[in-house]
Amino acid sequence: MKKQFAVIGLGRFGGSICQTLAEIGHEVLAIDIQEERINDFASIATQAIRCDTTDEQALRELGVRNFDHVIVAIGENIQASILTTLILKDLEVPYITVKAQNDYHEKVLSKIGATKVIHPERDMGVRFAHNLISENVLEFIELSQDHSLVEIIASEKMVGKTLLDLDIRAKYGCNIMAIKSEDHLNISPRAEDIIKKGDLLVVIGSNRDISKLEENET
Repeated sequence: MKKQFAVIGLGRFGGSICQTLAEIGHEVLAIDIQEERINDFASIATQAIRCDTTDEQALRELGVRNFDHVIVAIGENIQASILTTLILKDLEVPYITVKAQNDYHEKVLSKIGATKVIHPERDMGVRFAHNLISENVLEFIELSQDHSLVEIIASEKMVGKTLLDLDIRAKYGCNIMAIKSEDHLNISPRAEDIIKKGDLLVVIGSNRDISKLEENET
């Protein structure tokens, strides 16, 4: 199902989101205050418009309140990011995702009503660090400050063993929530299920316990 997205701020992060959404086939309104960036995305987005998004009337005229999801990816200008988010909230945009520069910025954005706040540089850093620990780690998603979900390729140590043999929960305090095989997703696997080569394990636990698992089993 096609959705309508607006991306505000066409730097490296916002530009990447804009291009990916457009390639998938969604309608994308690309917005930036710099004419040069608008020219760069004129042939990529459904529509690319130069606009100062701290101007409420200008945003109203663009009709952003009719979009399913607005992504605020403004770069260094924290004040513009906050004011833009406030205006989008007042315009009753249903889903607002905002890029935060730091923890203070995140707190303010959360208080004023951003639906979701992301730290792309920090999140990429976390994922990269875990990939350095183990090449078997494909995905790392922070669920809270202390807990995460990680997707791990079954290592040689794991192949041919049952979940009971591995005893991940007792050894490391982590839970295997699902096993992805080539053509099957096994949700809530049983103790007697055998790990096969190429399986992906979806594991949830505290960051400390996941790190122990990565160091010892992958």
